[in-house]
Amino acid sequence: MKKGVNELPEELFLLVTGGAGFIGSNFIKYMLKSHFDIKITNIDKLTYAGNLKNLCDIEKDKRYSFLKGDISDNNLINSLFKRKHYNIIVNFAAESHVDRSMLDASPFIKTNVKGTLILLEAARENKVDRFIQISTDEVYGSIPKDRKFSEKSPLHPNSPYSASKASADLICRSYYKSYSVPVIITRSSNNYGPYQFPEKLIPLMIRNALLDEELPVYGDGMNIRDWLYVIDNCKAIDMVIRNGKIGEIYNIGGNSEVRNIDVVHIICKILSEETGKSKEYLDGLITFIKDPRGFAHDFRYALDCKKIKENVGWEPSTDFIEGLRATIKWYLSNTDWIKSVITGEYKEYYNKVYGKR
Repeated sequence: MKKGVNELPEELFLLVTGGAGFIGSNFIKYMLKSHFDIKITNIDKLTYAGNLKNLCDIEKDKRYSFLKGDISDNNLINSLFKRKHYNIIVNFAAESHVDRSMLDASPFIKTNVKGTLILLEAARENKVDRFIQISTDEVYGSIPKDRKFSEKSPLHPNSPYSASKASADLICRSYYKSYSVPVIITRSSNNYGPYQFPEKLIPLMIRNALLDEELPVYGDGMNIRDWLYVIDNCKAIDMVIRNGKIGEIYNIGGNSEVRNIDVVHIICKILSEETGKSKEYLDGLITFIKDPRGFAHDFRYALDCKKIKENVGWEPSTDFIEGLRATIKWYLSNTDWIKSVITGEYKEYYNKVYGKR
């Protein structure tokens, strides 16, 4: 096959950044399982949210290799490309939690902005075939109930985290426009599934309920999120790599808008069925708390995903209740993993955010 503007070589060499994190690790395992003609190098800084235990079942796969490193280290990234030519960069590496960005924005700027810039330079200099920037629906800000964000919606980030991701998206666009770097941006809604660090809503509620601890819910719990099962997102990214158009942005949503408080009640119901604990008891653990530091989280995110369905052929296949039940069963079967990620740093952070009333 002759290599054209949007065509890829038959054998793919991927540089995946942040591949020891939640979505990145699920993506690497999905790609190795789905494709034989592929090799992956995973570079990850192994911060609190990066865990090589997420990848222990594929660490001996000869198609996979790992390097501990920081994407904001220019010398390290350059040395990687001197040793091997990568067709594709998939940039998952990011500081990603809104509450942490409110405590200290500097790591978000360093990794999400500077790190992305360094990767783009490497992509430009080494003429990669694809640069996939993994972004978020949070760059759009909040939206009323009767509307959805399209890929052409203006960016209105409302936290240091979302501002850093919006900045990275704009830098990616500039490298496509200025230097013809083959950038494609994906913006997904809230992911959930196995291996998610228990600072995000779903794994936090599961973890606390199992330990009979309070279930902290911001405000009145009426904030609305669109929930996307992580494997559906991995499939979408794979299809964007192969079928997406260079220079485009693709929204990836789960078509599952649910209020936060309803998510928590559903988790309590499923946990009651799986563990035998009383649903009334678990519901009684719900504790409404003020948003930390007076910060009001975006009320609603919702994505219009017609573009990826019509142009790439992807749409979500996992029902929210089905995916949530599978996620809960995974956490019930992997309590040792939960214990391994709950470090002193996590407890210190948890007390900062949820400890004060």
